[in-house]
Amino acid sequence: MSAQRTALVTGASGFIGYHLCQKLLDEGWRVIGIDNLSDYYDVKLKERRQAMLCQNPGFAIVNDSIQTPGVMMGLFEDHRPDVVIHLAAQAGVRYSIENPRSYLESNITGTFEILEAARAFPPAHMLLASTSSAYGANTVMPYAEVAKADHQMSFYAATKKATESMAHSYAHLFGLPVTMFRFFTVYGPWGRPDMALFKFTKAILAGEPIDVYNHGDMKRDFTYVTDLVAAIRLLIDAVPVRSADGVVEEGDSLSPVAPFRVVNIGNSEPVQLTDFIAAIEEATGQVATRNLMDMQPGDVPATWADAELLQRLTGYAPQTRVPEGVKAFVEWYRGYYAV
Repeated sequence: MSAQRTALVTGASGFIGYHLCQKLLDEGWRVIGIDNLSDYYDVKLKERRQAMLCQNPGFAIVNDSIQTPGVMMGLFEDHRPDVVIHLAAQAGVRYSIENPRSYLESNITGTFEILEAARAFPPAHMLLASTSSAYGANTVMPYAEVAKADHQMSFYAATKKATESMAHSYAHLFGLPVTMFRFFTVYGPWGRPDMALFKFTKAILAGEPIDVYNHGDMKRDFTYVTDLVAAIRLLIDAVPVRSADGVVEEGDSLSPVAPFRVVNIGNSEPVQLTDFIAAIEEATGQVATRNLMDMQPGDVPATWADAELLQRLTGYAPQTRVPEGVKAFVEWYRGYYAV
């Protein structure tokens, strides 16, 4: 029997963090989580997720901020994780316009603290969350990892792209194997209240109007959370290895000078916002009243993942279609809020 592996998961009480920790625990991993339970959205939702994880004896949690000096260093020194999955971040495009400092502190300084700890106590693999927003003003779709991503359109996206560059430098200088994920509009049960699906479902069930930006002319590559977590789990074992001669296969985002790779995780199927709303109407059995609005600053009209590299590395492709995923979310929402 192989020795039990230890994973350190930042943002463990978050939407994706909760689902990932649950999967690793189900597989028999030892999981060390950290989460500061920020009040960016309903803390009770985070506390509920955390309480469920704490029922498993293989899970331990530290409620602190990753940017607090010494916290990450102490966790790495005490637990010597085999794998680190860094999901903690200040999220949201809109909020980054109102409160950019929180993005600087959490996303930049927090990631720096993690990289420094990994430098001192190197794990076998570091996996860090980025975002499809990193593609910014790119208009060539589907977005491929090897495409340039130099024109981010929100400070949130800029901080995430900065963490990619920071992690690459540590991978190069210290030989740390790093995989960066670019997530594409993740949704599902236990999701975030600031995301469209949550807001739309809440409003529709309450008989209130929903704000539909760019008059509904938007497309998103919606990715169901259990598909995303399955992909992350498989990528844990797809450790990047530095090319001996600097030659990289076509279509592979592996760095020519470091054990570093960027991987999209998306459904590779952009869905029109109006079709997404129709799926919510179908699942709730109610018709939405639409408040049509202009595009919001910092937002992009479409996202679409080229997920060929993910499939090449893992043999996996996300499968959940939007009507099925939305139905599962609405069922969870009705049960959780008793509506």
